[in-house]
Amino acid sequence: MQELDANVLSKAQAWLNGNYDAETKAEVQRLIDTKATTELTDSFYRDLEFGTGGLRGIMGVGSNRMNKYTIGAATQGLANFLKKTYPGEKVSVAIAHDSRNNSDVFANITADVFSANGIQVYFFHALRPTPELSYAVRRLKCKSGVMLTASHNPKEYNGYKAYGADGGQFVSPYDKAVMDEVAAIASVDDIKFERDPKNIEIIGEEIDHEYIAKITELSVSPDAIERQKNLSIVYSPIHGTGITLVPQALYSFGFRNTTIVQEQETPDGNFPTVVYPNPEEKEALTLALKKAAEIDADLVLATDPDADRVGIAVKNADNEFILLNGNQTGSLLINYLLTAWEQKGKLTGNEYIVKTIVTSNLIEAIAKAKNVTCYNTLTGFKYIGQLMTEFEGKQTFIGGGEESYGYLVGELVRDKDAVVSAAFIAEMTAFYKDKGSSLFEAMIDMYLQYGFYKEKLISITKKGKTGAEEIKAMMEKFRTNPPATLGGSKVVTVKDYERRIETDLSSNTTSPIELPVSDVLQFITADGSIISARPSGTEPKIKFYCSVNGKLASKEDYKQVDAELDAKIDNIIKDLGV
Repeated sequence: MQELDANVLSKAQAWLNGNYDAETKAEVQRLIDTKATTELTDSFYRDLEFGTGGLRGIMGVGSNRMNKYTIGAATQGLANFLKKTYPGEKVSVAIAHDSRNNSDVFANITADVFSANGIQVYFFHALRPTPELSYAVRRLKCKSGVMLTASHNPKEYNGYKAYGADGGQFVSPYDKAVMDEVAAIASVDDIKFERDPKNIEIIGEEIDHEYIAKITELSVSPDAIERQKNLSIVYSPIHGTGITLVPQALYSFGFRNTTIVQEQETPDGNFPTVVYPNPEEKEALTLALKKAAEIDADLVLATDPDADRVGIAVKNADNEFILLNGNQTGSLLINYLLTAWEQKGKLTGNEYIVKTIVTSNLIEAIAKAKNVTCYNTLTGFKYIGQLMTEFEGKQTFIGGGEESYGYLVGELVRDKDAVVSAAFIAEMTAFYKDKGSSLFEAMIDMYLQYGFYKEKLISITKKGKTGAEEIKAMMEKFRTNPPATLGGSKVVTVKDYERRIETDLSSNTTSPIELPVSDVLQFITADGSIISARPSGTEPKIKFYCSVNGKLASKEDYKQVDAELDAKIDNIIKDLGV
């Protein structure tokens, strides 16, 4: 049996002796008595890090777990930050939660601590999507907001997303300032848990109605929707919060033929019908695809538990449903928005879109052709939100997104939004159907016009303390010994976002990267392939993003070029040795 680290045992015993509840102490004692070394180590080897987006971790007892005390410390630290940042002002926050087990409990603990610190709380009375929380922060002029969710992580996880006054997750320098305040909570005795009911106001339907009305005003092609209002849509909330707003948004946009997957309609933190509640996983859409085949639907939509990501399926040329990945959907959405805006005469030269550095460069090619500025940000939607806040009132944000199935249309929120995205994906489908085209055909037309871009994401899971060390070692190996060739093409440029240096290998010259520090490496080959490596900020994973492209001369060549690009990606992955 593995020997228990002295530091781990010391931290566990501090919980036994500290001001923790009896149930917590009994569980810690059980772990010690049963010599559950691995579980004890993973529960106590560190403090659950309040990162740049908040907390995310497995639920349970211990300093490295999501529980009453880690959430209490995070909230107390955030409360201290807010009171120091806004001295003498009446500070308010908004709180919402998703369908995960304990999300409602954790939301109430968060409200307890804020209210005990004299902070006004606007508390959603029931589960709501993450983007609605972002909207509420802005609408109610709050200084902060908290969403209790672990997004699409497995059911044993929960999380705590912290938002700033602009409705986006905290960015520099505020993220660091909040983290410092949370780290300064030295003891459970520093946390004020005693709720003050007079500081809590319940909110709900009035925000729902207003938000739905506002996103409906963004619609670009209501005429096409009216003609295609019976477009057959299958929607699954995958047991999450999407059920509270997505069907209503589709109806408000004008769609009258939406079928909800009944087996996944009820919010349930055990996610009983799926392995992972993640619309990126084909398995999570199994029931939706089955229903779509039964009723011969036009479009499948599925949202993750907190309804900030959306996955879709469409019919291909053989009338079979296929899943589109986040790059394909994002590219189609931006192409539709720019095309529709152009046709309506709405493009003035002052509009912009945003994508992340690991998202398809097809989006940039489309924007360039339409004379619309495309900005690139680090991975994480908070950086897109930061740009939107910076440009508010100066330039017009049309839309943006990231390859991990998160998109945003319009400026109502500062986070990815599956509610508005689902409505616009349906609108886009109606727009092309109105012209006699399917979404799949529209995608091939896009490739014909701008080039055939294909991407693949490889995620490698490495759990616990040893996993984190392995991921760090892998990144260091690629950093010190970058590959010379990938997929048969020479690596010509290396971008190291941690060191903020871009190296041109042919001339051995370097130039600065004008983005914040981030643990990301990018290898660009002579043939235009881009391979990015980064540890996930929310899961115990290291991710490799492969992007290749080629020319598509005709629709008839689609399958052949698709297979060639697939083979190229396979060769790149082989060369990476992962």
